[in-house]
Amino acid sequence: MGKLTRRNLLKLAGAAAILGAGEPLLTACSHPGPHSTVPSGDPLDCFDHVVVLMMENRSLDNVLGYLYAPGQVPRGQQFDGVWGKEQALANPIPPYAIHPQGHLTVPVAKGSDMSAPSPDPGEEYPHVNTQAFNTVIPEQNRFEPVKDMAAPFNAPSPIPSRAPMNGFVTDYVNAFIASQGRAPAFSEYAPIMNCFTPDALPVINTLARQFAVCDHWFCDVPSQTYTNRSFFHAASSSGFVINSPYINWPIENKAETIFNRMNAQGIPWRIYFNSLDIVSLTALIHWPQLQDSVFGHFCYLDKFFDDVRNGALPRYSFIEPSFYFEENSMHPPSNVLPGDRLINRVYEAIRNSNSLHGSNYTNTLLIITFDEHGGCFDHVSPPAAPSPDPAKPVGQEDFRFDRLGCRVPTVLVSAFIEPGTVINTPLQHTSLIKTLSMKWKLGALTERDKSAPDFLGTFNRSKPRDRSTWPVITPRPVPSHAEPGANLQGSLNGLQRDILGLVAALDGKSAPPPTITTVEQALLYISQTLKKLGLFPFCL
Repeated sequence: MGKLTRRNLLKLAGAAAILGAGEPLLTACSHPGPHSTVPSGDPLDCFDHVVVLMMENRSLDNVLGYLYAPGQVPRGQQFDGVWGKEQALANPIPPYAIHPQGHLTVPVAKGSDMSAPSPDPGEEYPHVNTQAFNTVIPEQNRFEPVKDMAAPFNAPSPIPSRAPMNGFVTDYVNAFIASQGRAPAFSEYAPIMNCFTPDALPVINTLARQFAVCDHWFCDVPSQTYTNRSFFHAASSSGFVINSPYINWPIENKAETIFNRMNAQGIPWRIYFNSLDIVSLTALIHWPQLQDSVFGHFCYLDKFFDDVRNGALPRYSFIEPSFYFEENSMHPPSNVLPGDRLINRVYEAIRNSNSLHGSNYTNTLLIITFDEHGGCFDHVSPPAAPSPDPAKPVGQEDFRFDRLGCRVPTVLVSAFIEPGTVINTPLQHTSLIKTLSMKWKLGALTERDKSAPDFLGTFNRSKPRDRSTWPVITPRPVPSHAEPGANLQGSLNGLQRDILGLVAALDGKSAPPPTITTVEQALLYISQTLKKLGLFPFCL
């Protein structure tokens, strides 16, 4: 395999842009210009365009747990965070773990390490069961990798109606031993209970305070990335619960998506991704349904900023962070500051948009969310949920898709939202499908989104808030080791290996070559494979 330097990678992206240039296949929507009011009183009229930025693997407590101190929530509202509950929410230390004398639990604490937790916590279904219920069933699962775990995959029977959420320390110790081959010190496992303060992540915390924060927004599956990203747009994952085997996703995930419904209705949509990552994760997960849309709806992130500036956003935009070159997805153990900076870039673009004939700051709703909690501590028990298809309730690892996953940070930004709004209503990823289906009359995809609550109650202004009152936020400086391209020679993290696995599956292979160990080698393999398959450049 050849050498892929930063310079060559930039040239590769430039070539892709040239090859993909030409007349755009999607024109600006001819919607009304800036809204001055919502005369109908219908909250569905508060937005014409929706932009979703989905980050990676952080819980609500981890990112926004210290958003509001007790008694400081505006207008007498309630916010279910961790401030003042640190000892009450402590998780027990398992008896076999190394711990200081007299320490039996690990309390919630304010974290300052922007790359914690490190190493990456367990996020697969069996790990989430241990985190929620503090159970390891059977006992032989305790220090095993997920591929070797046995049924019932740490799930208690019967499943309690309320999970105690007291197994995060236990699971992190177990996962550490399984991945590192040694027991962690107290200082190595205690950070699983750490939560960032507003000063640590000023962008997302400021937006949460200045617009709306949803303190009971749950991901749809108590497991990892692919199944939750699939539910976000399909209200199903075709019965798959974990990222592996890789062939499941680009070959067998045939669940109809909201993109298919929008195509049928002629509603414009686009997925934007980093050009230096070469391929879209959303496309790989939904390949059976989206392969015919590759060259009409997938664009590089630079085009998103052009579209916002020109008032040319489609009705629905979905933004992927960079999983490889910039590593700004916030996925542990990557530094979270590049992700906070990305959030600010997207927000600033929308705040400054003022087209008179297309998308602009008054008619665009921005949703910032995360795919799943990624093993990071959260204290709220996920509720029950209906199976997407009651006739086929049992999926991979015997999961019945009858309960949601953990809370994730979700912030809604709109000119029609009062500053300091807290939405306590239980919401979930499929609430997006429900709300967009109501807006554009798309119909339900499955029983899951059919029963999901909408988030229309978020819009609590009849007149748009002037953008002169919108906050201007300064992100914290990003350290040099976390800047774009600084990680090319670094080892692949778990998600990067899994994305590589999807590309290999697209090429008919069960796994990528084991010789690929660095980010640079992975990007070269992705580009070569897509060229082989006739899928490069993967964009307009």
